[in-house]
Amino acid sequence: MDFAERAKELVSQMTLAEKMSQMRYDAPAIERLGIPAYNWWNECLHGVARAGAATVFPQAIAMAASFDEELLFEVARTISDEARAKYNEYRKFGYTEIYQGLTFWSPNINIFRDPRWGRGHETYGEDPYLTAVLGTAFVRGLQGDDPVYRKLDATLKHFAVHSGPEGLRHSFDAHVSKKDLYETYLWAFRYCVRHAAPAAVMGAYNRVEGEPCCASKTLLENILRGEMEFKGYVVSDCGAICDINRNHRVTENEAESAALAVKNGCDLNCGSAYQYLQAAAAQGLIGEEEITRAVERLMEARLRLGLFAEDCPFDSVPYSVVECPEHLALSRRMAEESIVLLKNDGILPFGKDVRSVAVIGPNAADIPILLGNYNGTPSKTVTLLEGIQQSGVTVYYAKGCDIAEDSVGEWAEHPLHEALLAARRSDAVILCMGLNPSMEGEEGDAYNGARSGDKADLELPLSQKRLLEAVLQEGKPTVFVNVSGSAVNLSRADEACGAVVQCFYPGAEGGAALADILFGRVSPSGRLPVTFYRSADDLPGFEDYSMRGRTYRYFEGEALYPFGHGLSYVPIEYLSCTVEREAVPAGEAQRVSVRLRNAGEMDAREAVLLFIRDRNERGVCLPQRRLAGFKKVEIPAGGEKEVWISIPPDLMAYTDEDGRERLEEGTYEVETGAAAGGISLKASFRLV
Repeated sequence: MDFAERAKELVSQMTLAEKMSQMRYDAPAIERLGIPAYNWWNECLHGVARAGAATVFPQAIAMAASFDEELLFEVARTISDEARAKYNEYRKFGYTEIYQGLTFWSPNINIFRDPRWGRGHETYGEDPYLTAVLGTAFVRGLQGDDPVYRKLDATLKHFAVHSGPEGLRHSFDAHVSKKDLYETYLWAFRYCVRHAAPAAVMGAYNRVEGEPCCASKTLLENILRGEMEFKGYVVSDCGAICDINRNHRVTENEAESAALAVKNGCDLNCGSAYQYLQAAAAQGLIGEEEITRAVERLMEARLRLGLFAEDCPFDSVPYSVVECPEHLALSRRMAEESIVLLKNDGILPFGKDVRSVAVIGPNAADIPILLGNYNGTPSKTVTLLEGIQQSGVTVYYAKGCDIAEDSVGEWAEHPLHEALLAARRSDAVILCMGLNPSMEGEEGDAYNGARSGDKADLELPLSQKRLLEAVLQEGKPTVFVNVSGSAVNLSRADEACGAVVQCFYPGAEGGAALADILFGRVSPSGRLPVTFYRSADDLPGFEDYSMRGRTYRYFEGEALYPFGHGLSYVPIEYLSCTVEREAVPAGEAQRVSVRLRNAGEMDAREAVLLFIRDRNERGVCLPQRRLAGFKKVEIPAGGEKEVWISIPPDLMAYTDEDGRERLEEGTYEVETGAAAGGISLKASFRLV
């Protein structure tokens, strides 16, 4: 079935005005051609979003902490089932509305370059390779593998060089070297396009080197469609086309902005700018051929989704899959694998001697911290408090303080003393603190404060610092559970608490998953997909897009918890690391064998991370090291496992100052090891 030819035939029957109408995200019906109205806007960052009940998985940054490519694929496949089931029911009303279609604006594969960026928790972290592999798995899971139809359309966003500041995004001009552009900001996009064939790419709000991203000939035509050979359609971020004249001041009015965007490859507009295309055509700013090209891409996508078909195999997906027991179990498993044990002096897992616990903190009983943003509405949730309450111990609960309010009014509740009373009555204390989605998120979300969702620094709110110090004075064994979508300065917790746990935003089953970890039903296996710094003062300025001094690849300071850090309850011994070939021809992959042993008494999962170092003087700024492969494996108690990891050729290449990848002979070193002991095994090979 040639969808491209069918699209050409269908579009050839449209008038110019009808073609233009189909380039809006809320495309109207063309009844004479049998084309129903269609709203392109839908979201599924970590579950079907904004469309009622759905299985809510952990936020994207949390799922990245699992380092489990196969599990993320299953999550995406599950999301696609629920999305199709919902669409199948919605269309019975005779039409579908916003958040009811099959074209999803996920995943967000921007690089989390700076922990102050509010939207960083929507991403897969700070490493381009991790982001690329997980993004590819997510796209493949959403779109399916049917030989004829796509199950859903996935959309890579935001193209490109986009990671804050949120408050400036409508006018910001990101300046970036070609080396950083290709080595960091474009790397995951290129990988996903090549390995997953995503249906769509969304342009970013900002400019890059003076060109608005949604109308950039350099980004959209030369790089995306040219160098990356992208074959799908491009959609603007919402309102981004109007920004071109109103905020970027590149054009004079909406007609000029719309024409510039379409001519440079932006096919679909979220916003109002493309209603001015008729004016642009009348003024000779754009021709019908350019309009036709865009609409053919959009119609091909709708045909490939089976929107006009009577035999699409996905029409039979039943509504009963939504929040079914199997999906909830998968959400819980992903949450378990996403939780990162940062410190443990032996207090965890809780043993039989801990018969009572005090659960204290503003995040303990909070539902929004489970859900993050771009989320669905689960019909059932398990808060952190509820998960612990279901674990067979006596629980004393106290909120302890407001999430961020520094002072308490005369007539307001004073919860601190209640927290201390709970601590005194308990064998151990679990402090549930950190941030929530009202403190980090997207610009435009009214509840995200004066900084448009970004953070001013990495510090916990003063109210929580006071609570922490007061509880510590009680002298009880204390576990600090930090809930956040980004790095927070946990230096004091690391210094004073027996254990520190990073929970991220863990999804609707998050409380059950946390309890599984705390009480030893599951050994923690998450690893950090971002660096946890001690202070924002250790970082370059937020508006500086150079990668120097950022992320584990270029940071020269001492991190509190480095990228890839994550402890287990069982001793995982790394026995050997060997390369398959001592010399590898340029352009060929290298395979590395890592042997492990579970020396503990319980089964465990281990994320094996492999890093590579270029040991040659290149005359350019090289990453200190970079992730070159990873694999999540199950190792039974007392058992051994051999893991083979393949290093693709482009991870042996370096990027020169002109942005070109170069494969040159020389020596490379691979490294691996358990997070508890740091890098312990190394092996070298030569590229010839």
